[in-house]
Amino acid sequence: MAQEPVTVWARAGRGARGPVAVHSHAELTAVAVELADQGGLPAVSMRQVAKELGTGQASLYRYVSGRDDLLDLMTDAVTGEIDLDVPLHGDPVEDLVALAARAKAVHLRHPWLPDVPPEPLRLGPRGMDFLEYALRAMAPVRLPGRTKMEIVALMSALVAQFARAETQVGRAATDRQAAQAAYLTRTASHGDHPHVAAAMADHTGADPAEDPQLLFERTMHRVLTGLVLVDITAAEADEETET
Repeated sequence: MAQEPVTVWARAGRGARGPVAVHSHAELTAVAVELADQGGLPAVSMRQVAKELGTGQASLYRYVSGRDDLLDLMTDAVTGEIDLDVPLHGDPVEDLVALAARAKAVHLRHPWLPDVPPEPLRLGPRGMDFLEYALRAMAPVRLPGRTKMEIVALMSALVAQFARAETQVGRAATDRQAAQAAYLTRTASHGDHPHVAAAMADHTGADPAEDPQLLFERTMHRVLTGLVLVDITAAEADEETET
């Protein structure tokens, strides 16, 4: 009979058989995070982690089943850097925007984090703490649990996307950005894209060097306000219909 698959969180730090384990999940995680911080996700491999620990690659399989387990451990470890001791103020949107900002700061400290594949779901102990905090922030609103979970998922996806874009912009050449902006303006003025032209006209005078954090917070406010408040209105309308 096949054994039921278990996550790395359900396994002990040492195998059930064989000699006493020399290393731990914490040691493997610290090494893997350091490798990723220095060289990105491609730098993280079972072989390289074993080399940094001064052990054989085969010995790591006492602690993890493979690289996916390493990614789980790494993701959860840096998720633990998000400050969840900040008191909630009772405004779901404001509290979630503030949480998202703290999460983005962690993504920027670890530029590889947005590149971690989202599947399989990588939710460990610290990830559960993050989810609990986000759901607690939405406790004042009457929304189905599934809807709240979807809001957290979308918020997290936006955090990763903004962090990735901010990192890439930091690396991009200024002249390339200017060339792209000029191309959009010129192409939109030809008349084949009237809606793009109108949007570009409204954008005239905008500061191209706007603080990316301000852009992030403004966007998160709009998205979360729409998700939370629109869903609340819909839920209340459904209740009135039922009564």
